[in-house]
Amino acid sequence: MQVELSAGTVEYTDTGGPGPVVVFVHGLLMDGSLWDGPVAELDGLRRVVPTLPLGAHRHPMREDADLSLPGIASLLAEFLERLDLLDVTLVGVDTGGALVQLLMANGASRVSRVILASCDAFDNFPPGLTGKTLFLTGKLSPGLFGLFMQQMRLRPVRRLPIAFGWLTKRGDAATRDWIRPLLSQAAIRRDTVRLLRAAAASPGILLEAAERLPGFDRPALVVWATEDRVMPPEHGKRLTALLPKGKLVEVADSYTLLPLDQPAEFARLIREFLIRPKVGRPPRGT
Repeated sequence: MQVELSAGTVEYTDTGGPGPVVVFVHGLLMDGSLWDGPVAELDGLRRVVPTLPLGAHRHPMREDADLSLPGIASLLAEFLERLDLLDVTLVGVDTGGALVQLLMANGASRVSRVILASCDAFDNFPPGLTGKTLFLTGKLSPGLFGLFMQQMRLRPVRRLPIAFGWLTKRGDAATRDWIRPLLSQAAIRRDTVRLLRAAAASPGILLEAAERLPGFDRPALVVWATEDRVMPPEHGKRLTALLPKGKLVEVADSYTLLPLDQPAEFARLIREFLIRPKVGRPPRGT
């Protein structure tokens, strides 16, 4: 499916159905396929998965599109509005979690619950070696950026800590597919360089958002990978402490991208959170 938004065409999948609406938000250099595993486990829910312009999108954005992190967060809010999605559970991992935090900081009127999973937060922006390397390559021209990224065709390069190696234990097939639009389309490389430069220009943006997170008074589940080497585990605890209705679950045997490394467990936590959002004790697994 596709929807025309102010920045351009955004692809998405929507299972439909009357069940609770869950919207999944991916990270940088990823697309909606990140969520295929959990989505397949969550029958009975309406699962909506956009592919946002974060470097693995297939439709170039308009030349005047705002590809800063706040601009893409606004695009996500516009997406919810255009599809008239209400009482939404918003789930974000990696940079997707940063986008969710920006929406939370601004009220997120259509959102009733959030799940933040191993994501950029506080001063960890850009996060880890992967984020710092990408921000550096964003200083290149789109052409040189494309030449640099050609190395990502090789699995040994993709598995390096400066690439996807510390983001997922088991998801190399997905990461290989994510980089194809960037390698094959000059306009996608242009978009990616623009968003990287815009992000690099606002290093304190998540610290500012964190100051407003205590105002988000709806249920929030924080899910963090105990072996995460990119998103510090203590940030999961700090985010939970900021949220009035926050609960923390830690998941073993996973790097940052829980939807790839632990899809069934992550889906179980989502379902339990939706079924029992007001239970006083944390979900099973804490």
